[in-house]
This record gives sequence, C-alpha cells and structure tokens, in this order.
Amino acid sequence: MEPASLDTTKAENGGAGQASGARIGSLENPEVLENVPGHVIPILEQEFDDFDTESTRFLKGALEEDDFIKFRLKQGVYGQRQPDVQMIRVKLPMGGVTPDQLDAFAAVIDEYVPLRKGHITTRQNIQMHHIPLPDVAKLMREIAEVGLSSREGCGNTMRNVTGDPRAGTLEGELFDITPYAGAYVRYFVRHPTTQAMPRKVKTAFSATDEDNAITRIHDMAFVPKLRDGVRGVEVRVGGGTSIMPRLAPTLYEFVELDNGDYLKVTEACMRIFDRQDFLRVNRARARIKVLVDKVGIDEFRQMVEEELEGEWVSERDFSLEEILFEHDEEQNAPAKPERHSSANGDAREFTHFLESNVTPQRQEGFSTVEVVVRRGDLTPEQLRGLGQIMREYTGGYARTTVQQNLVLRWVRDEAIYEVWQRLVEHGLADAGADEISDVVSCPGTDSCKLGITSSMGLNQAISERLTAMEIDDALTRKIHIKMSGCPNGCSQHHIANIGFYGASFKVGEHTIPAYIPHIGGAFEGGDVRYGHRLKARLPAKRVPEAVERWVRFYESERADGEEFNVFVERVGTPEFEARVKDLTMPIEFNLENMSHFIDWTKNVPFEVVRGEGECAV
Repeated sequence: MEPASLDTTKAENGGAGQASGARIGSLENPEVLENVPGHVIPILEQEFDDFDTESTRFLKGALEEDDFIKFRLKQGVYGQRQPDVQMIRVKLPMGGVTPDQLDAFAAVIDEYVPLRKGHITTRQNIQMHHIPLPDVAKLMREIAEVGLSSREGCGNTMRNVTGDPRAGTLEGELFDITPYAGAYVRYFVRHPTTQAMPRKVKTAFSATDEDNAITRIHDMAFVPKLRDGVRGVEVRVGGGTSIMPRLAPTLYEFVELDNGDYLKVTEACMRIFDRQDFLRVNRARARIKVLVDKVGIDEFRQMVEEELEGEWVSERDFSLEEILFEHDEEQNAPAKPERHSSANGDAREFTHFLESNVTPQRQEGFSTVEVVVRRGDLTPEQLRGLGQIMREYTGGYARTTVQQNLVLRWVRDEAIYEVWQRLVEHGLADAGADEISDVVSCPGTDSCKLGITSSMGLNQAISERLTAMEIDDALTRKIHIKMSGCPNGCSQHHIANIGFYGASFKVGEHTIPAYIPHIGGAFEGGDVRYGHRLKARLPAKRVPEAVERWVRFYESERADGEEFNVFVERVGTPEFEARVKDLTMPIEFNLENMSHFIDWTKNVPFEVVRGEGECAV
C-alpha cells in the first residue's frame, strides 16, 4: 500500500487579512484555522515570545512567583512536585492527532524530556514532564510548527474538549458531532469570559446516547439530538468527580447547533459561573457543580434564561461560518489494497486482539483499531511508529481516548492483520482494550504536587497480577479498574467497577502508603454512576492481592450471566470488605515488613509530601 497522509501545510479556512509569506501565527498572520484533525486551536506566536519574556523575568527574580504561576498555567505549563521542572499539557480537542504531530512529540521528547515519554491523559491530552523552565518556550514553538497548542491546558479556563474517539464512524449516529465540538473549542479559546473563572471547566461531546464521552461527569456536556430534521444537542451542566462527585443534570433537552445557540447557552452558563464570588473563597470547591447543587437545576435554568436576555448577546457573533471544524475524513481514507496478509499458524493472540480492539465502522469495509497504551506512556520510538502506521493504513487519522489509549481510524478490514503485526514491532499490540487488564491511572507522585501515592506504580503492579491470573472469562474481562494518587480523581476512579484513591496511615512514627477502594461504579452504555466507597484502607502493597480476591469472589459466587455491578448490588459491599479485612490489619514496622513502608516503584521510606496544587490557582 502506498503511504497516505494528510496535507497539514495548507490552511483550508484561513483567518481574514492573511499576509502572504508571513509566518503562520506571527503578528502579521496571527490566526489560521486549519480544518485538519489536530489543528483545531489557532496558533499565536506572540504567546511564545511572551512566555520567554515572563519566564526570564521570573528566573531573574523580577516577577513574583504567584503572578508567574497564573501566567504559565494559561499556557498549559504546570508545576511539578519536583523543583525547577515543568509539565506541559498539550490539548488535543476530541483527541485528534496527525502523524506529523506524533513525530513532533517524539522529536521534542527526545530533545527536552528526561524520562523520554509522552503521557496520554484521561482528558485526551498528551503531557510531557520534568522539563526545565528555560526549555519550555522552545518546546512550545516546535510543536506549534505542526499546529499543536497547550494554550489554556491548565488554569481556570476551558480545558481540553473531549469526546468519543470514534465519532463519525459509529452505527446509530444521528450526525457527526466533531465539527461542532471544534467550533466550540475555537469559540472559547482566549475568550475574555473564560480566562479567570472561579475554576476550570471540563467539556465533553458525546457521539451517541451510548455516551462514550461520559458526559454526566462534566461541567458542560452535549449529546446529539435531532428534532424535525434540525440538528441539536441535549445540554448537561454541573457534573464532576473529586471530593464532591455529582452527575450532571440536563439543563435543556434540545438546543440548536447550526445557529450557534449551543455556544450562546454555554457562554451564559460561564458568565453566571464567573460572577459567583462565593465560589472563589474556597478554590477546592469552586466548580460549577457546587453552584448547580446549591440552587438546583431549575433555578439555574432560570438564571440562564435571564442571562440570555442581556445586552451582551447582541455584541457576540455566534455564527459557525468561520469556526465550524469541517473535514471529510472518508475522502482521504485508504483505498482497498490489491493484496493483503492474513493470520497463519497460532492466531490466538490476534484473534483476541480482533475481538477486543477492533470495532467495525458504519462505513463498509473500514474499522477502528484501539491501541492499548500501558499507563498512557509512549516512547519517541513508539510515537514515530504509530505516526508511520497512520500514514500507511489510516489516511492519517487517529484519536486518543479517555482510557489513555489511541484509536486508529479508517483502517481497511483487509489491513487489520498487517496493522497488528506493525504494532507488535513497537510493543503496542496487546489485546484487551478497555478490558480488566487495561488499567487506568493518573501520574500520582511521579509528578503531581497533590499526589499522595504512586498510582502509576500500583497500575503496573495490578497489571502484572492480572496477567499472572490468566483471566479468560468473558464477564470478568468486562471489569474496569482505575486508581488515582489522591482523592481528586484524575483517573476517574469513582466510576470504575473497582477503583482506588491514594491515602496513608500511621504506624507509630512511620507511615504506610494506602488506598481507599470503591466498588460498583459504571460509565458505559449511558449508565454513569459512582461506586460505593468501602470501609477499608488497604496498604498499597496489598492492593493487588485485594483485587485478585474480589475478582475470584465474583467468579465463584455470581449467578449465571451476572455482570460485576449487578453482583455487587446483590451481595452488598460488606461482603467485599470482609474478603479483605485481614489485608487492612496494622503492620508492624520491622525488617521483614519494611517493603510495606515503601511505595510501589520507589526505593525510599514513604512519607506524605503534598505541595499546593495548581488546579485551583
């Protein structure tokens, strides 16, 4: 097959007043909107110059740290628990990324990232860690060359807009929501109302009622609807996890899309949210869900109706003509190959891969292929390898997922075996996408200031235990496991079938890393619910054993065909607590038990070191 790739050099929808020959993103040619996946956010080069200037002032002591933090967060640059290094969060709206962009990630990781990896997050971003501050602006400039932006990846802004990575390819879709999600991103990036809100706002666009975007846990969310042939969305507002988990109620059953009403309604919500000074008093609770929870959804709807009567509405342009993200992926999809390979010999691994990682598209002859990315981490070699696979087999299309994986789109059915073989070469051919072995975790103490425990280390330990268990039961494989390094829930542990968040407990003068378990959460098929918090505190080193006991308990005691959450509700949480009661027992500090006082993947005695997080700065 001849290599295919998107032409990402031509602006399909350039901004007004483009200067011929001027550098894209320069002051002479400031805004270019390219309707190519991965190029949703327009680039403004002046921002990089500003970052250079402000970071230099800070390093010279001419700028106060608090002022610099607020500045860099809007640029997607986040402080780490380790001194003098930064994390850069690159926004990928709807998870869209191109082969050239994966190559660019690989190049800057090679150059500037000591750990040599990029990390896919549960918000479909790609993060890079441990970057010295003097290198940050250089990295940002290099990724901007291929249309990538970290603008407003952090701070009290509109964060990355997430969505179903298979949008546009699914059976049962009323229409492709992608163009409208792209317009939403373009409307609100750098928007004056969304630069200094009480807290961040997370948005999701679902593709179908199956709600693979998990809209109920978002601040703002949209589900496609049709009414008399008119495209619209159900608008949901006020969801969120963390220390006050809430499911987003429906604000409006139907709001039009093509006339821009969904943008108007969202801005009304943001204007109301921005004025709530009581939320700014306690930044840890300053989310829109707190307001909605306080006044109720009916009263909030009335507030929105009154806001929509304001003079500001006539001052705005809600038309989608200049910002709609229109791109026909199918016209660039690969042609049917003249010849193709097929599985031969022992095909068990490929068969499992085919069953768990491959989903037929509604477009005949094509499938999406989900690549399992362990702990969300990709090396430069893997990034380049994926980019080349995209060029040769997808027409250049892929999206990251909220499960920290990557979905290859528009793969010809005849080419799936060849794609699998290529993934084998790069260590990315694991079967079991979105199954029990596909464990999700946040970075935890590997980098986060708020982290209490090494959630990434626990992820690896549980994954190894599950592999050793050799699980082949179809119902058991449907279980989802997630863990966060603190109660905030960046791994979305609240909605896992088995979830954990990091904690600790004292043994005399010593401290043991521990986890609080949750059982019975859900997020698939439109059924979103928070799990039951168990009355148990498990030492970190005993958590894999607890997982195995719960899984074997379920397998041995369930009714015929009974899924895990139904089993949980039938037997009750006390039964799960009883199965691990001995694991929660105190541990004596001595040489034999020393490992319990050291966290996963660490080699020093555990202690709780928590800085001031920047999520609420």
